[in-house]
Amino acid sequence: MTSTLQSSGSPRHCDILIRHALVIDGSGAEPVQADVAVRNGRIVAVGQLAGWQAEQEIDGTARVLSPGFIDAHTHDDTNVIRTPEMFPKLSQGVTTVVVGNCGISAAPVTLKGDPPDPMNLLGQSTAFSYPTFASYVAAIGAARPSVNVAALVGHTALRNNHMDRLDRAASDAEIVGMREQLTEALEHGALGLSTGLAYGNAINAPTEEVLALAEPLAEFGGLYATHLRSEFADILNAMDEAFRIGKHARVPVVISHLKCAGVENWGRSSEVLRALEAASRHQHVGCDCYPYTASSSTLDLKQVTADYDIQVTWSEPHPEQGGKMLKQIAADWGVDLHAAAARLMPAGAVYHCMSDDDVNRILSHPATVVGSDGLPNDPLPHPRLWGAFPRVLGYYSREQKLFSLATAVHKMTGLSAQRFGLEQRGFVREGYHADLVLFDPETIRDAASFTDPMQPAHGIEAVWVNGQLAYRGQDKQSTSARAGRFLARTVQKTSA
Repeated sequence: MTSTLQSSGSPRHCDILIRHALVIDGSGAEPVQADVAVRNGRIVAVGQLAGWQAEQEIDGTARVLSPGFIDAHTHDDTNVIRTPEMFPKLSQGVTTVVVGNCGISAAPVTLKGDPPDPMNLLGQSTAFSYPTFASYVAAIGAARPSVNVAALVGHTALRNNHMDRLDRAASDAEIVGMREQLTEALEHGALGLSTGLAYGNAINAPTEEVLALAEPLAEFGGLYATHLRSEFADILNAMDEAFRIGKHARVPVVISHLKCAGVENWGRSSEVLRALEAASRHQHVGCDCYPYTASSSTLDLKQVTADYDIQVTWSEPHPEQGGKMLKQIAADWGVDLHAAAARLMPAGAVYHCMSDDDVNRILSHPATVVGSDGLPNDPLPHPRLWGAFPRVLGYYSREQKLFSLATAVHKMTGLSAQRFGLEQRGFVREGYHADLVLFDPETIRDAASFTDPMQPAHGIEAVWVNGQLAYRGQDKQSTSARAGRFLARTVQKTSA
């Protein structure tokens, strides 16, 4: 915590002065009672600021003031433009979203028809109108979303652009085309490359394809983020593949939504984390995690099982089945689970496929940051879309005491900003952008549930994005301010 300007001397002026708050600065340090002054979208002072004057003064007594939360894993790619108010994120204190995860991104994309699975999670074909990354950056600037946006480039999106079919390996010429588009994106501020190698339209991409594609990343200070080829029994081999790609490309690796999926995999989180730690001795590796024991994606026949509950969230041919359990649909139709799933597709699903112990162990690991992985276009979204960050603070920190409040905030702010190269974000420090959240540590909690998921959280009192008040917790309303920006990765280019 920086404390430089005290009450002695001439009065200082600012736009916003938040007094007497318990400041958790994003570093992992414990709360300190302090005042925070904001001017022209920046934090200009942190300390005992008795001599300061402000256009607006806010009493933060018994409230925590922290950096705005950084959602490290989202699929808000098209929503930041189509629904720029971004209320599900603002209402839980999120001020920055990282898009382009799991190999799917809105840019650069040129469709040949309907978006291939799982790119359809980002919207219908009309939502994809960014053939270059530069055009996507320009669209964000024009839309002026309420949150900041940082973006990865999706491997499946690049395959879609250059291949006639996605059930095979890319040719050398196709890889050259993909690399050219990736390089254009990196030149315009993309964070790096993401893959979703478990999905049907990427699983036939051999490791060598990704190795070749990832080679331009190091020159631009990019990173490699991956939805592993398997999160089930073969997870260790899938992690080894990810580490190999990062080492070859000489870039950090982020394992997306790290989990031990499937009943036969429960209890393996210690083994999985040991593998992460072993790799970290030789290269930069980390992971993100959402604070739930259920995943959500498109309905996938490979994941259909009677071992755990599967809730159908939407179905194109049978929209009336949305919200029902797959086993109930199968019983009503008089068919087995796989036959029912095949009849429902294309569809979305929530898979209750994880154990509490594994989620707790992964979420609490020092290498883990928080990402919601919410799907904003689902008619019945997983509650993580609206509740992930307050759930970490309320349920996991305050109630379960899995980690301190300062550690929880660090996982959602400073650690994420450092990992993704988001300069002057993620900390309450002088000179940093004023992305801030004021919340009640005694009442903050998620309200969204699997049956009623579109509910704003409790306990968020105010959210500022780049110094503009974006959300008022008193009436749970967003303001007219839309001060979000595109955030380019700020790590300097290195020689190849």
